[in-house]
This record gives sequence, structure tokens and C-alpha cells, in this order.
Amino acid sequence: MAHVELRSVEKKYANDSDAVKGISFSAEQGEFIVLVGPSGCGKSTTLRMIAGLEDTTGGDIFIAGKRVNDLPPKDRDIAMVFQNYALYPHLTVSENIGFPLSIRKEKKEVIEREVKKAAELLSISHLLHRKPKELSGGERQRVAVGRAIVRKPQVFLFDEPLSNLDAALRTEMRAELKSLQRALGTTMIYVTHDQTEAMTMGDKIVVLNQGKIEQFGTPQEIYSKPTSTFVARFLGSPAMNLIRGEIVHENGNSFFISGSFRFHINNSASFPKEVLLGIRPEIFSVAKESNSASDIKGTLTLIERLGSATNYYMDSPLSIDGRLTASTQAASYSDDYKIGKEIIFHISHSELHLFDPETGLRI
Repeated sequence: MAHVELRSVEKKYANDSDAVKGISFSAEQGEFIVLVGPSGCGKSTTLRMIAGLEDTTGGDIFIAGKRVNDLPPKDRDIAMVFQNYALYPHLTVSENIGFPLSIRKEKKEVIEREVKKAAELLSISHLLHRKPKELSGGERQRVAVGRAIVRKPQVFLFDEPLSNLDAALRTEMRAELKSLQRALGTTMIYVTHDQTEAMTMGDKIVVLNQGKIEQFGTPQEIYSKPTSTFVARFLGSPAMNLIRGEIVHENGNSFFISGSFRFHINNSASFPKEVLLGIRPEIFSVAKESNSASDIKGTLTLIERLGSATNYYMDSPLSIDGRLTASTQAASYSDDYKIGKEIIFHISHSELHLFDPETGLRI
């Protein structure tokens, strides 16, 4: 196990474009850290710099307390699993898994022992004599992980390893990788663009946007207290609703007001007048009649039935993007709600968020 630390790490290309802009974070020994963000945010570049596959143009990277900026990949004691698995098609599963040990000139019995242990851990012992072309996507992914395991590195790096799998297999492999990390107790840094993977797998999450860290924390911290509108809308599906309005003070009370929508705000004396109110879709319930100024009326445009939940979408001029979303338990679904008809969203509890409309930062 090893502690990994990045201090003001930068990556600038020859055309002066900044892929990574001075990011700093640390992965404690045995932690599972997920780098997440949209395409082009710098997450894979960051991972490749940790691995030594990309040079840094600024800052420092430490593994187990040692600065590794100038070390080649082979001397960093890391193992990396790629999106395309990078298996040798002419080698068997056993030979692919044992390849790192073969190039180290390890004894045959050592290689066989380590391959067997890795295969048993990954439940692929019955596949050892097959070639990669005879394997499913999930099986190839396990072989790639097995090849990394036999190296016994200080740090595992994963670059979107599940993106080529179907939805059901991705769910299965998420659980398996997390269980594997606990079993090995090794530090893992994992890159994905999938917010569900980030939320379910990471001990901590690094949210990246345009080469910068937007937020670093546990999944619950980031979901419950997003530091910006970017984080608020990127983490969570459906995305957080954002309503532009203003804070008014009346008779010792403070209210958020947007059009006819009015909601009591606690402890808002220091808030700016104009704000963005963030409402997670699950905070809304749906109704056909309004009984409060905090209810929002609109035209129902879409219903998504997902089994465990139902999502309702309404057109609303209150929203910054013209649409509001409510996500309710499946049991609350009713055929009484019709596309094109009026629907009412009611705020069921007060877990709301306020952001500065100019900077997008949490207030």
C-alpha cells in the first residue's frame, strides 16, 4: 500500500493548451479514489501523469513519500488497467496474467503460483487455457486486472475499465472491483465519466472540470453539499434543478421568490439578493392540486418509469434551462398524470441549496 499525493500538478501542451491546471489531492493508503468529470476535463491525463506515461509541466507527484516526476513508469511500482484491456491475442489467459512476471525473469513455479492465486481471486481459474478472443468483455476485464494483481504494486490505476461493458455487467463489475480493493487493501485511483460509478465505488471523489478540481470529498459530502452548480448538476441523476430568484426579508423572515414561487429560507441574513436555488429531483413530490405558495405549476412533458422510481418533467420558466424534474418512488405513480396536462411539484422537505448566480459557487 502507498500514499499518493499530487501537489499543484500541471500539464500544458505545445500549443499552450492547459489540460491540467495546478491540481492537488491525496490518496491515503488503501483508499479508493475516483476521478470523475466530463470528456476533456483532464482526468485521464492526470492518471497518465501518475503512471509516468505523460510528463508533468509543473508541480510534484509523490508515491509512498517519494517524488516520482522523473522516474520511468517501470520504477514507480504501479499497475495500470486500460479501457481496451491491452491483452496479447496470441497468449493464453494464464500467459497474459503471468506476463509481467515473465519479463522479470521470475521462476516458472513462482509465475504459476501467482497466476493461480490471481485467477482464484477473480474466479477465472477455468479460463486459464483460453485465448482472449474466446472470452467475453467481462472476462477480458478480469484478465487485465489479474495481470495487474500479480505485480503486487503499491498503487492500482484504472482508466475507464468498464466503459466497454453492457449496463448489467458494469454493475456487477463495480461491485467486484470494490470488493477486490478491500481484499487487497491496495491504494486505487480510478478514472470514469460515469457519476454512478463514482458515487458507488469511491471512498473519495475528485470532481474535475476544465482541468481544475471543482470538489474533493466523500460521495455523501459531494452529493449533500456541492460546492458549485457544476458539481450539483454533474453528480446526481436526474440533475439538480436550478431556479433563479431573489431573497427578500419580511417581518424578520427571509424568503426565496421567483415569479409566484415563494419559499421560506432559514438563516439567510448574509445572502446576496439574487441567488440560484438548487432542488434535487427527489425533494419534489407530485400533485394535481396546489395548496402552498411553494408549489410549482407547469405542463407535464415527459414521464420516465424506471422500476424503482418515476421521473416527471415539466416545462417551467422558473428553471434556468426551462425544465424542472421530480423523481418519486415508483409506488407513487398514477395514470392520472397526463402528458401535456398541468402538474404540480411540491417541495416535500427543505434540503435545498443556494448558489451565487455569477460565480456558480455555493453560498
